[in-house]
Parts: sequence; C-alpha cells; structure tokens
Amino acid sequence: MQAGCLLLESGAEIFRVEETMERICHHYGIKADRNFVLTNGIFFTAEYDDVNVFARVQRVKVGGSRLDRIEAVNQLSREIESGMYTPDEALKEVDRIKRIPAISPGVQIFASGVGSAAFTFLLGGSLSDCLAAFFVGLVVYVYVLFIFKRYLSKIVGNIGGGLLATVLCIFLYFVEVGDHMNFMIIGSVMPLVPGISFTNGIREIAEENYISGAVRLLDAILAFLCIAVGVGIGISIMGSFVEGVFIL
Repeated sequence: MQAGCLLLESGAEIFRVEETMERICHHYGIKADRNFVLTNGIFFTAEYDDVNVFARVQRVKVGGSRLDRIEAVNQLSREIESGMYTPDEALKEVDRIKRIPAISPGVQIFASGVGSAAFTFLLGGSLSDCLAAFFVGLVVYVYVLFIFKRYLSKIVGNIGGGLLATVLCIFLYFVEVGDHMNFMIIGSVMPLVPGISFTNGIREIAEENYISGAVRLLDAILAFLCIAVGVGIGISIMGSFVEGVFIL
C-alpha cells in the first residue's frame, strides 16, 4: 500500500501503480486482485489464506512528477519478486525511497532556463532569442518555486506565470534583446506546460482507465488555457504602454 501511494503521489500512471502492488502481493502469497486506483486515492483489499482480510482506503495528495522515485519503486518491486527482500526489509526500502531528496532549486532553475532556450531554438529562434528565453526561463522558475507552489492555486499560478513570461519577453524585445517576440514567449512558457500530465492522461485512456485519464487531461488542458490567458493579459498590458506591440 505504501509503495502504491508513493508511486501515485510521484505522478505514476494508474496501471503502473496497480501492477506494482500486485507484483509485491503475489510474491508474498497475498491475493490482491480487487484493487481500485484513482488519480488521488487507492482502494485496496487483500486476502491471505481466504481467512485474513485487509482493506484500506487511502487518499493520496498528488504532487509534481518524481521520476526518480517511480524508477526506484519499480526496481524494488522486481527485486522483491526475485526474493531479495523480506517484508520488513521491503518496508524499510520504501521508507528510504520516500526520503530521496528532490533536485535542488538551483538545478531546477538552471534546467528551466536551458529548456526555454532549447525550445526557442527548435522553433527557429536566433541566438539572441535563445539568450533572452534563457533569462526569462530562469526568472519564471524562480516564480514557480518560491511563489506559485507556495502561495497560489494552479489557475492563478499558471496565469501569473504566463503573464510574467510575456511581460519580460516583450520588454527584452523592445530593448533589442531578441529578434522574434513570438519564439521568445513560446520558449519561455514551456517550463509551465504540464507535458507529463498530458501524456499520462492519454496513456491512461489507452489503458482504459477513463476516469483517471480524463482527470489528468482536464488538469493539463486547464493549465494550457490558464497559461494562454496569462500570455494574452501580458500582451494587452504591454500594448497599452507601448504603441504598436505586435507578435512578429
């Protein structure tokens, strides 16, 4: 149950959570074929010798994607199947995985800048466009880590992120740092885009987990719309101060 909750809160797909839990139970001789996993909760029932029954409902608070944790739990389930762990040892390993530290804020901020610059280059931006997007990507992720995630809801946070990126890009464009405003803006908002959630939502629907897939897709689409609203607000604000603001 703890392994399943850890996977789910780290952003794993529903079928991966169910498969991992079934692998662990099967190895220890426990019948657990009536599990029901949703995007933010697990309904778990297990039987041992058709006499002892365990049932639990656990609400899971889903955070950001932690692929390192997902990979570690997947590896643990395979090692359990190969007989490397007793139940107590496996539980200690799950606790260890839960304590794996996240990537440091500095690395995340730098990766955001690199990602923004890379997307700008892929879209056909010039070197100066990439440099501008790199700077804006850094600022946007500082906002994400220290304001968005701490104090704002997803809707307000994504609107604010799109607004911040757009205002900065337009300002840099008018001080002649960057040649193509549209490429700069698109590249700079990429760190806000929930690509993993969108992809997982499609995978969930493909695996016939329609409820969780629809929830993930709706969450991702809502984020897309909020980012677009923020960009539109930014263009409107800057257009009211600078005559002739056009996306060229």
